[in-house]
Amino acid sequence: MILQAFYAMLADRRVIWALFFINIIGTIYGYVWYGWQLKATPPQFLPFVPDSPTASLFFVFVLLSFLWRKHRPYLEALAMVTLFKYGIWAVVMNILMLLVNGNLPWQGYMLIVSHFAMAVEGMLYAPFYRFKMKHLLVAAVWTLHNDIIDYVFMQFPRYEDLYMYIREIGYFTFWLSIFSLFTAYVLAIRSSRPKLEL
Repeated sequence: MILQAFYAMLADRRVIWALFFINIIGTIYGYVWYGWQLKATPPQFLPFVPDSPTASLFFVFVLLSFLWRKHRPYLEALAMVTLFKYGIWAVVMNILMLLVNGNLPWQGYMLIVSHFAMAVEGMLYAPFYRFKMKHLLVAAVWTLHNDIIDYVFMQFPRYEDLYMYIREIGYFTFWLSIFSLFTAYVLAIRSSRPKLEL
């Protein structure tokens, strides 16, 4: 009963509109945060550098589709995987910054909270998604290709104080991608729960 009420709340258009605007604001802030790095990025790498704002942008389009009572399976798969991956990634990187430096500016704590919320919101809507294995495979190609761009062509998000750990971060990121894809598979494809309507 409680779970039904919770999912009814998630399907409420007022909640979807609220998340839509929150994610638009977060997306804009994210692209501004990456602004200085984007200026120095070769054009062919530009789509793969601003990871978190691109993830939330995918979700913005998913929410917009929900408001139209439509499904965009490729966007749903991309949103779920990347929201979870980059939400968790940013939380871990900011905690690592705290451990390395002994302190973290207030923006770091804000990024921990906001990115954890990203990871959670992507999973909460799993019962509403309609993507299948072929859609998830496209998300896998995008996500793993992004890791190659980041850690082979060295276009990863700049946390200068963590550069000494870049190999370990690259290794962690690869396995986080795999775990994110597996999570999406379990929650949105493999789950025996019936799909919910908007």
